[in-house]
Amino acid sequence: MFVVTADQVGSRRDSDRTGALIETLARAHGDELLLPPDQTAGDEIQLVTASAAAALAIALDTTRTGRWSVGLGVGGIRMPLPDATRKATGPAFIAARDAVEAAKRADGRFALRAADVGTAPVSAADAEALVRLLVLLRERRTDPGWEVVDLMDAGHLQKEAATILDVTAAAVSARLKSAMWRPEREARPALVRLLEHLDAAASGDDVGADRYTARSRQSPVAAPEGVS
Repeated sequence: MFVVTADQVGSRRDSDRTGALIETLARAHGDELLLPPDQTAGDEIQLVTASAAAALAIALDTTRTGRWSVGLGVGGIRMPLPDATRKATGPAFIAARDAVEAAKRADGRFALRAADVGTAPVSAADAEALVRLLVLLRERRTDPGWEVVDLMDAGHLQKEAATILDVTAAAVSARLKSAMWRPEREARPALVRLLEHLDAAASGDDVGADRYTARSRQSPVAAPEGVS
């Protein structure tokens, strides 16, 4: 399981943004959450998902603005689930708490912690370093770059994005290259598989770990879609 805890940066000098973030994440990822995102304490939110892909997407979405310190915790959670995220407990929640505290001092304001993974060939430090690299790549993206990236991620072709933005197709291509959209899209499937390995190990699921290993050997990296 994956728990994301996000703490607003500089909340004493800024308006409370928790409600807006909860609404945004619920709209974008609600179907992949085990419970609705919840405000846990003051300017902090928390959510839980069983999907590595959703956990990665949520971490990237939340770090995008630079207004949040984001901790990703990996491990088991106590079942049955309560009726609210703030009431849930388990190793993944403890790991997320440690992670968000570390994120406040980390580059990209992101950190990852996991429950005991034993002798697994993957570590929380491995996953953290690679996810953080993606966070820092996205930090360098300009507003014009984000305009094109958001359109491509929404399923538009480059020619369609050019029409919407009233620019040339060559300009769209140049923005995508500068934004490093293709490397991000190519890296995401590999990062998801790494998080799945970590989750299987942290949950003590040897069978699951073997299954993920077999799948990662067979599955090529997905090519970016929507490129004309």
